[in-house]
Amino acid sequence: MIDHISVGVADLERAASFYEATLAPLGLSRLVTRPATIGFGKTYPEFWINLRAGMAPVPPESGTHVCLRAKAVGEVDAFHAAALSTGGRSDGAPGLRPHDRVKYYAAFVIDPDGNRIEAVTFPSE
Repeated sequence: MIDHISVGVADLERAASFYEATLAPLGLSRLVTRPATIGFGKTYPEFWINLRAGMAPVPPESGTHVCLRAKAVGEVDAFHAAALSTGGRSDGAPGLRPHDRVKYYAAFVIDPDGNRIEAVTFPSE
């Protein structure tokens, strides 16, 4: 249903380094580079970072987050580890999160600009 998503960043190069490392475990790489925007994806840009030079950090109470699908638990773990090693903060360590409707495995991170990003997979067991 959603074709692509974009998030604002105050420092494009810092964000590019963060997202190149963080999205790689999910199979996304940098596909498009323009002066004020970079697109990541598998075959076409699905996730964009857009320079907003005067942007203040995203407030934690914004409630907004982006969730990206992982193929396996190991990808979620690697996503979280890469985010923490490149300037991100944990907003929920990798782990199983049982719900009444579905069981899922997810990790939540906050990028250097305050954007909340999640990786999720749905293990069969």
